[in-house]
Amino acid sequence: MSLFVLLSPDTDFALRMGTAVEGHLPGSISTFATDELPGQPEDLFAALGGALPDVLVLGPGIVLEGALRFATVMDISFPSVTLLLAAEADAELTLQAMRAGVRDVVSPGIDPEQLRVVLQRGAQASESRGRSTAAAEPASTAPRGRIIGVFSPKGGVGKTTLATNIAVGLGKTAPLRVVVVDLDLQFGDVASGLDLEPEHTLTDAVTPAAARDSLVLKAFLTLHAGGFYALCAPRTPAEADSVTPEQVAHLIGQLAEQFDYVVLDTAPGLGECTLAGLEACTDAVWVTGMDVPGVRGLRSSLEVLAHLGLMPESRHLVLNMADPNVGLSVKDIEVTLGLPVDVSVPRSRAVAYSTNRGIPVLQAPRRGDKATAALGHVVERLSPSDKSRAARRSHRRVVLS
Repeated sequence: MSLFVLLSPDTDFALRMGTAVEGHLPGSISTFATDELPGQPEDLFAALGGALPDVLVLGPGIVLEGALRFATVMDISFPSVTLLLAAEADAELTLQAMRAGVRDVVSPGIDPEQLRVVLQRGAQASESRGRSTAAAEPASTAPRGRIIGVFSPKGGVGKTTLATNIAVGLGKTAPLRVVVVDLDLQFGDVASGLDLEPEHTLTDAVTPAAARDSLVLKAFLTLHAGGFYALCAPRTPAEADSVTPEQVAHLIGQLAEQFDYVVLDTAPGLGECTLAGLEACTDAVWVTGMDVPGVRGLRSSLEVLAHLGLMPESRHLVLNMADPNVGLSVKDIEVTLGLPVDVSVPRSRAVAYSTNRGIPVLQAPRRGDKATAALGHVVERLSPSDKSRAARRSHRRVVLS
């Protein structure tokens, strides 16, 4: 049974919401006919007898600035609550609302049938988020979100392409609960890979103000049209020099407390900031191409990390730009690494074209393209349904012969 809560002085909207819920959706509705928001979310819960809403609707008559501020606090402190806003929205307001954690913006004149669909979808999202939070609770000090790092000792193997497509794919199953972070601090390409012009970058996100306050941190993220957030690399290599591994580790921890998935696109090699990201990861996606130097470099990296005890719980090996006509086979690579190739992504014009356009192929997938399908398989391996299978794989004995 779901609890739907409306804050609004608009009696007509309240009647339509009552029509949408009563007798149609499994749950109850509580309405507060007021244009004033509670000082804190806990004040609202107290008025509800300690109950936590599944769906909270900030209705017509609420001052928008206050509604967005209240939504931001709710989204960070109580992520299982689905937030809806009833307002005449333009593109700018919709973007601000999504940044504040609002799932949907509906017209104040929405009819009960349409509103019923939106409320039902919101209740389902709340239930899904509640399960994710419960699954993360056994270790109370552990981050709630999964941290997925994309790594390779060599550049030019498609790490950014893979990371951005993972973010797009996961964003479809967990809207506004995914953030991709560009940890290639000097020459990161996440912004161009997603066709973004960020107002803020990672340099802003590690300032003392952002480190202390998650509300400030979230204001520095850039919202992508695919329904996920991006934290892009510093604008210049000089700015990147001021970022420390300790700041990176703290940043990742902050984001993992706010998002279901944190996707890290890392720099080539095993630099200090890359190692800080690797140490925080729950999943490591290793990428290699079909060339001898790249495969040997990956083998050496894995040996070093195994010796240091820095191998994450779950590992996934992706062979990118696979081509059967380059003198190496998948079997050759597996024998050299002592690891099975989990996903082989063939060379594809569609992927190259999408990269140049800044639109990941999973954002606008092409039917029949094998590379697009393979990237979808990578996302599937990282979905909740595959978590236990991936974890079992991570315990297989790896022989680096």
